[in-house]
Amino acid sequence: MTQALLWGLFAASSLLIGALIASRRPPQRRALGLIMAFGAGVLLSAVAYELIDEAASMGGGGMAVVSGVFAGAATFTIGDVAIGRFQRRHRGNVMPTAEEGSGLSILLGALLDGIPETAVLGLTVLQTGEVGVAMLVAVFLSNLPEGIAATATLIGGGWARRSVLGIWAAVVLVCGLAAAAGYLLLDGAPVGVIAFVYAFSGGAVLTMLAISMIPEAYEHAGRAVGVLTVLGFIVAYGIHLLEG
Repeated sequence: MTQALLWGLFAASSLLIGALIASRRPPQRRALGLIMAFGAGVLLSAVAYELIDEAASMGGGGMAVVSGVFAGAATFTIGDVAIGRFQRRHRGNVMPTAEEGSGLSILLGALLDGIPETAVLGLTVLQTGEVGVAMLVAVFLSNLPEGIAATATLIGGGWARRSVLGIWAAVVLVCGLAAAAGYLLLDGAPVGVIAFVYAFSGGAVLTMLAISMIPEAYEHAGRAVGVLTVLGFIVAYGIHLLEG
């Protein structure tokens, strides 16, 4: 279990590393958009090859995959709406800035993505005695631009640096505990349940990308976002091929 916990912490630690980078040297608007675009491409590849494809190949039934994807999408959407309403109540019905809203959406996506992903990492350690390299690298690599993008937008929206770093530290800890929980709780779980967990993560990430990350990247960097998104996708796909 300790090994699973440590691998989970390592995989999620790039969120905090990205946050530290952005808090000390916030990227310029265009650079931020390009970072977000590259991260979006990495995440799209991770969804396609490390999450949805993996869920489908488990043989747990198509309904487990479909229901997991829609459950992840619904959970993110509900959470995103709840965040917006909370912000408006807190501000006296004043709409949050675009930067703040996008940053919180990316943070929510990282949490809903990170918990299932690291739980699966923990299960992998239990089943094979080692962590899957492609999955670990994909999680670590995709987390880095997420941490940079969300932190830059939150600080740009007026959040205190210490508060943002504290939130990311808590997210990393939760992801580490999720890996340990996956090690303990998913052993012997039906294949359909594990496929659902993978697909849930994929649905949450896809929804976050559509609502927050890709639109924000395009707003900052324009058409160059297309090339950087493809580059991120290809880099992550290449990592997938190296292990396969």
